[in-house]
Amino acid sequence: MQTPLIDDLISALRVLPGVGAKSAQRMAYYLLERDRKGALRLSGALQEAMDKVGHCEQCRTFSETDFCPICASSKRNQNEICVVESPSDIAVIEQSGIFRGTYFVLMGKLSPIDGIGPDEIGLPLLELRLQQQDCSELIIATNPSVEGEATAHYLQQMAKNYQIKVSRLAQGIPLGGELEYLDSGTLTQAFISRREV
Repeated sequence: MQTPLIDDLISALRVLPGVGAKSAQRMAYYLLERDRKGALRLSGALQEAMDKVGHCEQCRTFSETDFCPICASSKRNQNEICVVESPSDIAVIEQSGIFRGTYFVLMGKLSPIDGIGPDEIGLPLLELRLQQQDCSELIIATNPSVEGEATAHYLQQMAKNYQIKVSRLAQGIPLGGELEYLDSGTLTQAFISRREV
């Protein structure tokens, strides 16, 4: 039998994605048995992040200031906006070094069944940005799920209202991938997204 404090710790660890009861219990015991300094550091970092990390006023990504470093940079092309579902998507794109524009983070995707409409993912703020900013291209980088595709369609219609060029990230065969290991949906997208060489 565990004490109430240990039960609370295990329960708190279960808020993490993919962490079930057993994993949370192992983590809690590990921290208590072997790494109390690490646990205190983790606790302090969590507290500070919760207190000080908010959202960028322009793109909605996580930021400790009113504007994130990307939106505040004069070296970024402010006329190109890449729309992504989450801040982690920005991290992946930035690691590639290929995109030099700015972003807009939806913090989700349209899902009427779950009660998530345009307001819940910040689309009125994006529309205001499209009205006020000289945007030359809206790049849609939502995931290829049913909800992601519905969100992409909504974004496409919104951008067309302002005569803004809309593009979608190509989807299909990964670099180094072999055809025999692809599912039919991925192969279909690869054919649809093919370009002339």
